[in-house]
Amino acid sequence: MTPHPTHNPRPSTLDPALIAKIRRIEITTNRHVNSMLGGEYHSVFKGRGIEFDEVRPYQEGDDIRTIDWKVTARTGGLHVKRYSEERELTVMLVVDVSGSGLFGTGGAFKVETAVELSALMAFSAIKNNDRVGLVLFSDAVEMVIPPKKGRNHTLRLIREILAHEAEGRGTDLAGALEFTMRLLTRRAVIFLISDFLAPDFERPLSVLNQRHDLIALQMLDPREMELPRMGLVPAEDAETGRRMIIDTLSPRVRRAFRLEQAARQQRLEDLFRRHRVDHATIRTDEDSIEPVIRLFRRRAARW
Repeated sequence: MTPHPTHNPRPSTLDPALIAKIRRIEITTNRHVNSMLGGEYHSVFKGRGIEFDEVRPYQEGDDIRTIDWKVTARTGGLHVKRYSEERELTVMLVVDVSGSGLFGTGGAFKVETAVELSALMAFSAIKNNDRVGLVLFSDAVEMVIPPKKGRNHTLRLIREILAHEAEGRGTDLAGALEFTMRLLTRRAVIFLISDFLAPDFERPLSVLNQRHDLIALQMLDPREMELPRMGLVPAEDAETGRRMIIDTLSPRVRRAFRLEQAARQQRLEDLFRRHRVDHATIRTDEDSIEPVIRLFRRRAARW
């Protein structure tokens, strides 16, 4: 897979409506991060280890195992060693921008849910002084932004996701996973944000999870699981362009659709469990924050 250029040229002036939308996302996301998500993120995504920080005089309550006996002997007063977590992580957002992201009946399109999830993860990362990068993909990798720190960089990532017009309609999830594997030379935390409507990605998913800390965030619209009673409904596959007429009044059609979609969802969840990939399902008709917090707390409890 050959990716497109790593970034799109910036327009000389940004659309005021886009600026306002980015600002709203920042305000809402920071509220969630500061009140609920930031601490959960820090507790479940650890740094590379601990490193020596300083030696200071002993204070009541210090662990006696941290006493530095050499400095104590030299100075004649108790001193302890202090360590700090070597915190900095690399976080990659790998985001599906294929045609199916423009589907949504639950109050938001799936692509809007992807933006919200990306903002939550990115602002949680920079709050903890981690670096964040971005990969956008459809049936090819369409954009790559290398990991950096800082608020301005994070706002750029959000802007690029919001403003990006995908060139491809299909989903090559396997290719995106293989590309990400080649891209990252050091262990990273990867948030894979997709609806996972793609074939044959089990092997690269497994290999990527062995080398990195992979978290799958699935976007799901309620109408993807059950058809409403709306009569004869024209439908078009957003990725293939295939058109069809669906008789939503037929109990047989609705039942077959429900069973097929439930089986597909079960296969996906079984795949994640089989390869020990942490995952959460985020519905377009529900708040994004709660499933993510439950996922983080499951990780914390397991560790």
